[in-house]
Amino acid sequence: MKTTLASSLFTIGLLGSTSAVAQSPLLWHDESITYLYGKNFKIDPAIQQTITLEHASAWTWGDLFVFVDNIWFNGAKSGNGHHNMYGEISPRLSAGKLFNTDLSFGPIKDVLLASTWEFGDDDVDAYLLGPGFDLAVPGFDYFQLNFYYRQPDGDRVRAGAWQITPAWSYTLPLGNSNLVIDGFIDWVVNNKSSSGGKQSDYHANLHFNPQIKYDLGKSLGYEAKHLYVGVEYDYWSDKYGIKDSQVFATDQNTTSLLVKYHF
Repeated sequence: MKTTLASSLFTIGLLGSTSAVAQSPLLWHDESITYLYGKNFKIDPAIQQTITLEHASAWTWGDLFVFVDNIWFNGAKSGNGHHNMYGEISPRLSAGKLFNTDLSFGPIKDVLLASTWEFGDDDVDAYLLGPGFDLAVPGFDYFQLNFYYRQPDGDRVRAGAWQITPAWSYTLPLGNSNLVIDGFIDWVVNNKSSSGGKQSDYHANLHFNPQIKYDLGKSLGYEAKHLYVGVEYDYWSDKYGIKDSQVFATDQNTTSLLVKYHF
């Protein structure tokens, strides 16, 4: 694997956070499993079923979010592109927590060092590093805003680029239960025509991926915040950084049915 500045810094951040975990108490954690069924996907086979495992936690050093998508492509032959895996590990180091200092000002609640490792079966590995902010936005359960420099790795020639990633959650009362709207946007804002002296094929792109979920468990009289049903909307312009064209359409616009359970 290539050694890059981004990957080195990510490794340092990840090792630092792992060391801090051994010394610091866990504030809270949440694990969940999600099933998705959707059609009209681009580049990959059009019909997909996905099982997603997620972990989110807060520590005295910052926070951690991890997910792994296991994707099955309907119609693809087993052993020949039938299944794919993709995941992300995203630790963030909190300056406010590490230095025991209140860094809030205006809408900003905390300042963090945000990092992500993207990995999967295909040539998708990338390392992301940059400043992150926790924001106090009225009505929202949480609102994060991360600015990354993303450094791709692997055989495909992809130049580094800047990425802006907001993530949020908003809860609305609905009847005797609640509706949760959460998700993220990954916006790679710039193109580069070359990487290491070679022509790069990575195009600027925008991935908008919210989930709209109804707390079915609460409505049936069970404990709240466990069983959800709903939909996931997925809009991705120039998917995978591949420029959309009349010859090869890469702009994705689809909705999947969703069932999610928090343990």
